[in-house]
Amino acid sequence: MHLDVKGLAKLHDPVARETRVIDLGAPCKVCAIRHAASESQLSEEDETHLLSIASNVQLASGQLLFAESEAAEHLYSVVEGTMRLYKMMPDGRRQITGFLFPGDFLGLADDNVYAYSAEAVGRCSLYRYSFVQLRQLIGRYPEMEHKLCAIARHELAEAQDQLLLLGRKTARERVASFLVMLLERAARHGQEGDRLTMPMTREDIADYLGMATETISRTFTEFRSQGLIATDHVKDVTLLDRDELETIASGLD
Repeated sequence: MHLDVKGLAKLHDPVARETRVIDLGAPCKVCAIRHAASESQLSEEDETHLLSIASNVQLASGQLLFAESEAAEHLYSVVEGTMRLYKMMPDGRRQITGFLFPGDFLGLADDNVYAYSAEAVGRCSLYRYSFVQLRQLIGRYPEMEHKLCAIARHELAEAQDQLLLLGRKTARERVASFLVMLLERAARHGQEGDRLTMPMTREDIADYLGMATETISRTFTEFRSQGLIATDHVKDVTLLDRDELETIASGLD
């Protein structure tokens, strides 16, 4: 992981509003960078310094945070909302590579440029950290860099999982894997139960799973008819039989 980046990562829409972080309360508790600081055993004073170098970015639904191949100068952590990461193919098709939720962060760059584009799914709030200032803090606490490298390795593992998802799994296996993955991520962030609120559209899910939108809708209908899931409106899904969905996701069905 290369933290000494150059260039200017700019917001693409002037609607994005940026303010100095003042409130050190609840939103910071889900900040991924603060988790890294905690692992480094920073003092309360230094945690406060870490937050003092952060700025808040507010995004409207569909607003671009940064674009693929743009010079990278900032790291971001999601405070509220959902972000989608994607790459564009030469023929204009979109491949979504991931969805990020509160507690996740984005923007690690190995070649001084962003490897993907990042866009808001609904309204989003993020904290932005300058690599220059963050590097100065890491110089004092090298354990923080180890933590960031560990998270980068986790990103690589997730990318490998998606290759398996796209390359070998059937439509049923892909959708089941997606639902189970979302529930596991929600549990890691403290959510209890088997109910999911999915802000992404069916088209988003299709672009993530490499499927047609119609196939996504048909598979959801099939799962409902089999008593595996229940849906309230479009975005709320309850996993009624998680064990069976995990079996389907594993290819053992």
